[in-house]
Amino acid sequence: MFDDVEPQRASVTFLGLESIDVLRFSIVPSSVAYVSLGCSRHPMGEPDQLIVDPTAGPRAEVVIRMRLSDASARSTQLRGLHRTVAMLAAAPAVEGLVLTADALIDLGEPLWEGATFTAVVLEDDKIAPCEIPGDLEDVHFFRAIPVTANEAAWVRLKGVDALRAAWTEAGIDVNDPVRAGATIG
Repeated sequence: MFDDVEPQRASVTFLGLESIDVLRFSIVPSSVAYVSLGCSRHPMGEPDQLIVDPTAGPRAEVVIRMRLSDASARSTQLRGLHRTVAMLAAAPAVEGLVLTADALIDLGEPLWEGATFTAVVLEDDKIAPCEIPGDLEDVHFFRAIPVTANEAAWVRLKGVDALRAAWTEAGIDVNDPVRAGATIG
C-alpha cells in the first residue's frame, strides 16, 4: 500500500485522552494519505453504556486520501488536515461515536485551512482489517471522504448512496481537495 515510504508523524492531544498520532504518507507522484493511530486503543461503544467492556466492541482507524495538484502548492495544501484526522479518530472517546461505513460526521468547520469541506462520509478503506491477538475485534480502517455542507445535507435527506450516485454522474474525483461540490437537484 505505502511501499518503502517513511511517514511524517504528528501527535494531537485532547484533554483527558491519550494522544492520537496521525501518519502522513506521501505517495508518488502526487498523492497523500493521512492515517490515524490511536483510535483503536479502546473499543468503541454506544454513548449510553454505563460500563464499557475494555475487550469487546469494534475498533477503527481513520484514513483520508487526497490527490495534490501542482508541486508549488503541495507544501501549503491541506494545512491542518492532521488535526481533523485526529478529531475524527478521537470522536469515539470524546463523543461516544461508533465509526461505521456510510456514517456522516459533520465537524461544522473547514477540514483544513481554506477547505470548502466541513464534513466527511465514511466508507471501508482498501487497507485490510488488522488482526489483534486474542479475542479482540479486528481494527477496521475507514476512509473519510470530505464533503461540502450541501453534500452533507443531501446525505441527511437522501442517504449516502444518492450522494455517491451524484458524484459518479458528475464525474467528480473525491480525491481532489479543490473539487466542486456535487450539484444536488
